[in-house]
Amino acid sequence: MIRYTLHCAEGHEFESWFADAAGYDRLQAAGQVGCPICGSAKVEKRLMAPAVRPARKAAAAATVESRPALADPGSEIEAKLQELRRQVEANSEYVGMNFATEARRIHDGDAPERAIYGEARPEEARQLIEDGVPVAPLPFRPARKQN
Repeated sequence: MIRYTLHCAEGHEFESWFADAAGYDRLQAAGQVGCPICGSAKVEKRLMAPAVRPARKAAAAATVESRPALADPGSEIEAKLQELRRQVEANSEYVGMNFATEARRIHDGDAPERAIYGEARPEEARQLIEDGVPVAPLPFRPARKQN
């Protein structure tokens, strides 16, 4: 197996694994290598340094601060999703698993109109849409409160 750093015509950089160097060439020639971010088929290999493990002493000397935090966004898209989440949470009321019921009550005028978000089973969401209740899926799961 070999891992390549790839770069698309739109400037997105990503990595992918291939069986061998010829495997990449075959897939590229067949047009089966594409950017996972924008879908562009114009993808090129980037120069890559081999992954060499440092000596034990050098590895022990590496500081944790030099590594990015797992909570930090890894790409521009992740940063935009985090911002969307902050906006939704700041400007909406979380109604949990009661989302379908509360959305229907608001739509019918039985509850005060306000922005809400929560969770619904697929069949509940489908029924809301069929009944003309304006709903949209969010590209993230609501944060669950911990005890």
